[in-house]
Amino acid sequence: MKKNRRYIFAFIFLLVLIILLFWNQFDKILFFPTITPEEWCTSQPCIELEFFSLKIMLVQPSSTFFVYLLGFITIAIGIHLIRSKKNQKFISWWGIALLLWGIGAILAGTSYQAFGYEIKCAGRAFCAWTSLWEIFYLIFSVGSVNAMLMAQAHLGERDKWGKIMAGYALANFIAFVVTVVIGATIPIQFMISFEMMLLFLAPTILFLLIFNIRKYLDLKKRINRSLVIIWIALILIIGLYFLYFMLDITNILWEHGIWFSENDILHIGLILWMIYIGIVASRFGKNINK
Repeated sequence: MKKNRRYIFAFIFLLVLIILLFWNQFDKILFFPTITPEEWCTSQPCIELEFFSLKIMLVQPSSTFFVYLLGFITIAIGIHLIRSKKNQKFISWWGIALLLWGIGAILAGTSYQAFGYEIKCAGRAFCAWTSLWEIFYLIFSVGSVNAMLMAQAHLGERDKWGKIMAGYALANFIAFVVTVVIGATIPIQFMISFEMMLLFLAPTILFLLIFNIRKYLDLKKRINRSLVIIWIALILIIGLYFLYFMLDITNILWEHGIWFSENDILHIGLILWMIYIGIVASRFGKNINK
């Protein structure tokens, strides 16, 4: 049965990949106002790299470093949790969640930062607003948070709440994938936006925070206290990102040659967040009922 499910998920993933690869309408979604390739590097730091006769434009090099570091650290922690011998679905699902998040971070860093010019601008009259890399970053990110919800569903005894969480996680992920496919093929910009992703993720994050607060107040288990800290920390990190963005600190620093953006704030915060998750999962791996 499990093997059949894997084949089904593999088929669905391949189908979504083919649809997005061959029927996307990304060329019709441009920045507003439009940006030409020549203008791309006037608003952000770029470095031209040359390998023999090949020239590549590297965008936001310092931000690229931080996002790739986040991706590789998160993948490493995720693989460690998946391969751990604790044999608990709570730990395994956290491992899957971090693996998906890490892959998503690398996809995002590749298109939003490192090779954004090559992917969205090179050879075009106007730069495209998004790319297939970014679309799969959105999908992997939503899959990651829903895997965290699956982990919560397997924490302790499987009761009605566990079944509800597992069902919602699957439904939320499928609904988001369908939304993204529709948005990419019609196309509708908002349906493939970061904001749409947040609309799908926010209820799950808030639910996990409130659920673990109530569990901790009722049972006084340290695992629930640690999970409360995890979700509060994530909300604070995202809040700090938006505060940095709204204050326009990035452009102020870039005007003085300091390449440090709101994305760097987010990625450094998430690196610390992932390390804490790894510590929590390792600490409670042998006994999640503490």
